[in-house]
Amino acid sequence: MKNIKKFTKLFIFCGVILIAVSGFSRFDVVGKDSIRAFDKVLETLPDNVKPDEMNGGWALKAPDGGARFIWSSDYSKSFPHDIMLEIDAMPFIDAGLDTSKLPEDMFFYEGMIMIGVKLGENVLKYKGTPTPLSSYEHIVNLYRKVIGYHAALDHYGVTIGAGNLFEWAKDQSTNDKDIVFVLNPEPFIAAGVDPNKITGWVFGKVSVDIDGKPVEVDKLLKPFNLK
Repeated sequence: MKNIKKFTKLFIFCGVILIAVSGFSRFDVVGKDSIRAFDKVLETLPDNVKPDEMNGGWALKAPDGGARFIWSSDYSKSFPHDIMLEIDAMPFIDAGLDTSKLPEDMFFYEGMIMIGVKLGENVLKYKGTPTPLSSYEHIVNLYRKVIGYHAALDHYGVTIGAGNLFEWAKDQSTNDKDIVFVLNPEPFIAAGVDPNKITGWVFGKVSVDIDGKPVEVDKLLKPFNLK
């Protein structure tokens, strides 16, 4: 009888855990609302969002053409990255960059610098034809940890490696920075760049949450108001 009671308690406990986990998924406000806000960006920049066959997904190009956010439509085929930033290298070279001193996880090719991460090997399953939005939804559903909310700028964002992000406004009607390409300046400074001299990029302090506390860190920003 005691064993039956113990088994019953364990069964109930496991059921509570499963409900809690599934409930967490249902009530993931940041993840779900980031999809809505990302869709708004896609609607606002229809001519700047294109298929990217070389990288196996989609590319959102900055209005000035100086950067792209790229995300895969099939992680089993994309190489070497599933999410990435591609930036025009010339402003960095003009500011002192020695491309031979970039870290191994940054690729310099054809006048561009690629920064990215591999998320996994999942074969993504779609209902119908893949779209830029449905591919982003897979990031939220499968790799939620790379999606965040930046309270200081009221932005959602995708983290792309150490300190690099692509961010977009939660509400474009109340934000003058509707999309922002964000770079960690440290590897560029180590490779000879004067961060104050990069044309098209702003070097400054940005407040971020670290262990629940606001901390100001250096960032390179390329912001755009789409209105």
